[in-house]
Amino acid sequence: MKSFKLYNGVDIPCIGYGTYRTPNTDEGYQVIKEAIEAGYRHIDTAQGYNNEHLIGRAIKESGLPRSDFFITTKIANVNQGYQQTLDSFNESLSKLESDYVDLLLIHWPIPVGHDDDWQLLNIETWKAMEELYNNKKVRAIGVSNFLIHHLNNLIENTNILPMVNQFEFHMKYQQREIVDYCQNKDILVESWGPLMRGASSGNQILELIGKNHKKDVGQVSIRYCLQKKILPLPKTTNKMRMITNQQVFDFDLDAGELSIMDSCNTTNCYVFHPDRNNEWQETINKMNEVIQ
Repeated sequence: MKSFKLYNGVDIPCIGYGTYRTPNTDEGYQVIKEAIEAGYRHIDTAQGYNNEHLIGRAIKESGLPRSDFFITTKIANVNQGYQQTLDSFNESLSKLESDYVDLLLIHWPIPVGHDDDWQLLNIETWKAMEELYNNKKVRAIGVSNFLIHHLNNLIENTNILPMVNQFEFHMKYQQREIVDYCQNKDILVESWGPLMRGASSGNQILELIGKNHKKDVGQVSIRYCLQKKILPLPKTTNKMRMITNQQVFDFDLDAGELSIMDSCNTTNCYVFHPDRNNEWQETINKMNEVIQ
């Protein structure tokens, strides 16, 4: 298995490279360039990451055709709304140096300050994305960080079912209810943070399972996603790990190992909760303290 097939027939490479927090610097460009050299052809970015132009440059300078790549970007919270979506999408195309995007997502369901009108805002944003899809400016459209009630709002008020829902998923935060909901509707689930935001390193359960297969904890975590029919988007700046994170097709986790990993599920091991905007700034502050 080297790709998933979306319900509209579009193939998407089954492991993507996440670029969240890849800086808008020459160093950030070098990281993306190395990811391409390491074999990644599925690259996940967003308007809010402020690095779309680095990806466009890296693809152009790789010498490979644009059609070799699957590029995802996301409509930023501040750009939600019908016209804002269309305008910001055109800016993304310019930065990506492309005349189309493979997958376009709504980044978050409830922008800060829109607790009372997010439903209408999502609908307006989605209608603009439907237009882009129908005009073949995007090959697929979807959402990110949407829970069931967010998805129901779109499904009940628009024409095209989301093809993808990208959200946090890993051994300690499995979000089973929304995973089941999406998979029952043939909406592909993508996992940001499949390596538990670095917490997979040193995890004894993952290390023991890895020893059974002569694999590292990252490879076990990525394989777990794949066997759950979830597309992982691992992020690393280490060239060797870029390579090893893709070497996950020569082993299978057995039923016992899957059961052990399933038993590690919690309901609160997350970065951001889509319905709890008040937690965002607190979490961001904590993350910045760690960086400093």
